[in-house]
Amino acid sequence: MVDSNVVLYGQTIAYTFYCLAIISVMAWFAYKITRAGKGSPVKTGVFYAFVLFLAILGVSLHIITYNTIPWAKVDLNRSDYKPDKAFDITVENHQFRLPSERMVVATGDLVLFDVKSNDLTYGFGLFRKDNSMLFQMQVVPGHRNDVLWKFDRPGVYTIRSTEYSGPKGADMIVENALEVVEGDKPE
Repeated sequence: MVDSNVVLYGQTIAYTFYCLAIISVMAWFAYKITRAGKGSPVKTGVFYAFVLFLAILGVSLHIITYNTIPWAKVDLNRSDYKPDKAFDITVENHQFRLPSERMVVATGDLVLFDVKSNDLTYGFGLFRKDNSMLFQMQVVPGHRNDVLWKFDRPGVYTIRSTEYSGPKGADMIVENALEVVEGDKPE
């Protein structure tokens, strides 16, 4: 899977240019209509050509970036994928209950995180050492809450709740909960 940092960086650049194009058209239009008696007004055809260009550009950006989302293909074709490892995690009373103190997987493993809430709506997020988020999902009681993820590099990850579940939810952090090790099989 593509690393979520790469996706975020690429989308930031693409959408920054898109927003700058929109702002420049708005500024040009505002400049043209606020000049009292100086110059010619904005021609209707030119204005609508810019609007059409921005609409096509915006839709194109959405279509192009849709395929860069690392989990989209896996989620759309869920029945075609069999996880190499699965972890059943329960959340209750503002605590994560993990299957073991430290979960270990190998690089290249497709891992299923099946998270169940017994009381409130929580979040389940996996965070890198630098506190950037790898992925997250909402965990709703009475519903299936799972995510498939393929780890492509070694690392140690922390689990945090990413959803407001009251004041106690801020302390829902499990440091060093998942370790991804290089190689075929974790020890």
